[in-house]
Amino acid sequence: MRNKLADIIYKTGSKNKKICVLVADISPAGSMSKFREKYPNRFINTGVAEQSMIGIAAGMALRGFKPFCYTIATFALYRPFEIIRVDLCYQNLPVTIVGMGTGTVYSTLGGTHLTQEDISIARSIPNMNIIAPCDPNEMEDAVKYCCNNSKGPIYLRIGKAGEKTFVNKSSDRWQFGKIRKIASGKDVCILTFGPIIKKAFEIKDNFKKKKITTEINSCHTLKPFDLKGLKKKFKKFKSIIVIEDHSEIGGLNNIVKTAAYEESYLGKILNFSLKDKFIHCYGTQDDLLNKHGLDTNKIYKKTLSILK
Repeated sequence: MRNKLADIIYKTGSKNKKICVLVADISPAGSMSKFREKYPNRFINTGVAEQSMIGIAAGMALRGFKPFCYTIATFALYRPFEIIRVDLCYQNLPVTIVGMGTGTVYSTLGGTHLTQEDISIARSIPNMNIIAPCDPNEMEDAVKYCCNNSKGPIYLRIGKAGEKTFVNKSSDRWQFGKIRKIASGKDVCILTFGPIIKKAFEIKDNFKKKKITTEINSCHTLKPFDLKGLKKKFKKFKSIIVIEDHSEIGGLNNIVKTAAYEESYLGKILNFSLKDKFIHCYGTQDDLLNKHGLDTNKIYKKTLSILK
């Protein structure tokens, strides 16, 4: 995803002189390095000074620029939180904060590099929008939106590298603020976002063996959320699964269950989110996800039980 991000920013920035990039102690590579070399006046590396990165971006936005602030997610959002709230959101400035390696991606580096509650935090700030693309294709659409259409602050929540592509020709068109159907099905609805969508497809394959069809949806825009689209899912499906690489507090789980209560939804909702715990596991991402209960076989078996 980070390579696709760099490619789109470079291509768009070559045409739009208002696009600029600020990074905090991240060594640019690929197209990001090309952007730095070709447009040095629009590239700033603040070093380990994330607060300064956000403050400078706010000033540039006030001068008419479209800044992208890019670094590892914990340092992009948590460390400069006050400046994000006051300088960007209070003034509703068009700055995109790119949080790279979100959720449990940096599992081997421990709790300091995990963003298991970032959506909850970002959702609580007025004027902040949140986009979490599920694969490199959605990343391209999201970055283009941030470059060309955004009017206020956006938290762009991305993975790292090596993510597979799940969007295909039969998928719905990407639209900001709209739930996007990625794969069709009639029996079960999966709502998810970000690279963890891969588990949704693993579960879909397992259900297929039981002749159960599964619709997979990318809820890529978490704020503002597509409540109208969600109501349509409530009317269509009696069984809904929520899968997210985020805390059970304040993320997609809460959005869906709150809406279900308000709409008097009578179907079943199964939620698979990160636990509200700091789990001390330093293995692979799957090792950590399994500790949180996001094991594909466990999700499949638990969901299968409610369909019987």
